[in-house]
Amino acid sequence: MHALGVFHALHTAYPAAEIGWAVQSEFAGLLEGLPGLAHVFRFERRGGLSAWSRLRRELARFRADWTIDAQGNAKSGAAAWLSRAPRRIAPHRADWQEGWAAWTANERAPRLAAPARHAMQRMEVLAASLVPGFVPPLRTDAGLSAEELQRGRMLLDRHLPRAGGVPVLVHLSSPEDVRGWPASSWGELVGALRRAGNGVLVLSGPGEAELGQELARELGADEGLAHCVGQRGLRELAALFAAAARRELTLVTCDSGPMHLAAAHELRVVALEGPQDGARTGPWPAARGHRVVRSPRAPSCAPCLKRRCHHPEGPVCMRGIGAEDVLAALEPAQ
Repeated sequence: MHALGVFHALHTAYPAAEIGWAVQSEFAGLLEGLPGLAHVFRFERRGGLSAWSRLRRELARFRADWTIDAQGNAKSGAAAWLSRAPRRIAPHRADWQEGWAAWTANERAPRLAAPARHAMQRMEVLAASLVPGFVPPLRTDAGLSAEELQRGRMLLDRHLPRAGGVPVLVHLSSPEDVRGWPASSWGELVGALRRAGNGVLVLSGPGEAELGQELARELGADEGLAHCVGQRGLRELAALFAAAARRELTLVTCDSGPMHLAAAHELRVVALEGPQDGARTGPWPAARGHRVVRSPRAPSCAPCLKRRCHHPEGPVCMRGIGAEDVLAALEPAQ
């Protein structure tokens, strides 16, 4: 999601360039149909050596002149190096997640200057290194077509509750994700929103489908509460978010891909964060009215930026966020 801005800057500056994108297979659907993108190289993250070998062959056939590593970690660095492009540019070593792998690039963008911290600011610095005269902000949307946007409006119309006050969209989190909110807390939030008079549309992707089904059974559905369980298709979800943004609605979600997808399509986001740092990876830009909610009782180790929790009592930084904290963050949007 962050790299979309770099792509748009490149395509605008070099419209005749043949651009390819190496991406993990589970996210490739977002890029298929992206105007200006000629090739999508799917990488199976858990495919072992055969996945790396296949990626190497595909990149060798592409024969890139220039590779841009927008992620800055060992995995993306390895992919950039396998491209054998004469020019390989990446973020400054200090902005890498795994700085030891920065040798894979032979050019680097300037270091992100203080007090800038957000990943999108790092993308702006990278774009400025690629495109002479680049001036922020970056364009961050998925380049949806008129037909896709129309399908998004139809999808929202089909699922949006018919009763209640201003509808609120709620995207569930995977129970296995340390960044996720407990299932019971999602249920409490939906109940609190309904008691406050709001309509609620509960969304769940493939990774949250089981939780979505469970909540649908427990909470039921009525004219003020609807469920879209197991939603598939990242471009379809982006179009739904774009339609919701046109209606000035709000999405409640955790720090996740859907959070970034919603913010990129101008939908206001209330993001629940524990191990993540909103100043680094929260919804962008903050001026759009996004809110980050943290536990008022968060432990000193939060935010830790880790994918596994090492706290002796588990992810208390997420469990400590209450439905009332989320309701308070939603108030300006009502």
